[in-house]
Amino acid sequence: MLKKFALSVCAITLLLAPHGSAADATPKKILFFTKSSGFEHSVITWKNGRPSHAEKVLTELGTKNGWEFTFSKDGSKFGKDYLGQFDAVFFYTTGDLCTPGNDKEPPMTPEGKQALFDYVRAGHGFLGTHSASDTFHTDNEDKKGPERYLNHGEKADPYVRFLGGEFIKHDSQQVAKNTVPDPKFPGFEKVGAEYSLMEEWYSLKDFNPDIHVLSVIDAPAMKGPDYVRPPYPTTWARKEGQGRVWFTAMGHREETWTNPMFQDILTGGIKWALGEVKAEVPPNLKETAPEAMTNPAFRGKPAEQAPK
Repeated sequence: MLKKFALSVCAITLLLAPHGSAADATPKKILFFTKSSGFEHSVITWKNGRPSHAEKVLTELGTKNGWEFTFSKDGSKFGKDYLGQFDAVFFYTTGDLCTPGNDKEPPMTPEGKQALFDYVRAGHGFLGTHSASDTFHTDNEDKKGPERYLNHGEKADPYVRFLGGEFIKHDSQQVAKNTVPDPKFPGFEKVGAEYSLMEEWYSLKDFNPDIHVLSVIDAPAMKGPDYVRPPYPTTWARKEGQGRVWFTAMGHREETWTNPMFQDILTGGIKWALGEVKAEVPPNLKETAPEAMTNPAFRGKPAEQAPK
């Protein structure tokens, strides 16, 4: 089992920040949680106890913005008091986090999972990148079975409803175009009306109707059976009680994390989740991706028609 550690960028931030800047204030604290009960992505893998690629990038962003990150894979700590130390929680996770799973790191308890929801609803921030959507699947359904391609709506796992959507599958990594419905949202100001990026693009489902869509992928132009579907959201924000939830499907590749455009989008999302910047997030799924709930077919047949 990998040794757990926490890295602070507070001291560096205070040394480098200009006098009188917002960074002189007490830094906002963010938990970057990367337990992988399922597949562990290379960008969040600890090697010889050293920070992962994503964590190195976040440390640099923390230095620039006055944020202090704690990096952890220990789900057993989740509870009211532990989470109360942080201003936001950031997931890059996979699988059922209430089981040891592939990485054998301590799992969350069901009470810890509920504590996360309560923490955000009380007014805190939550962020997720990439495989945060490949986490707490509804009924732990078989990734290879037709159920994987069904929408569950209000019967979806509470985490799926909380996050705003769920991973189905992905095909080959490729460059894909995304349109930007709200270019004024923090982080998208310099992106423009659309952007293209080489990524491992997740095909997603079960979108919460209350999400505020921030980017929509041109699925019909993509290669692979899991993109034979209408355009669907890949980045969004939503309110959860008094709190703020932000997610992007991007983040698989190392060069994504060092891409200035991705860093702008991510930085904007973090600032919004922390409440450092304001933005309205009215539901706009019907206007921006009206057929997003049409999922790809399972082995050539719609999932609801496929044998179980």
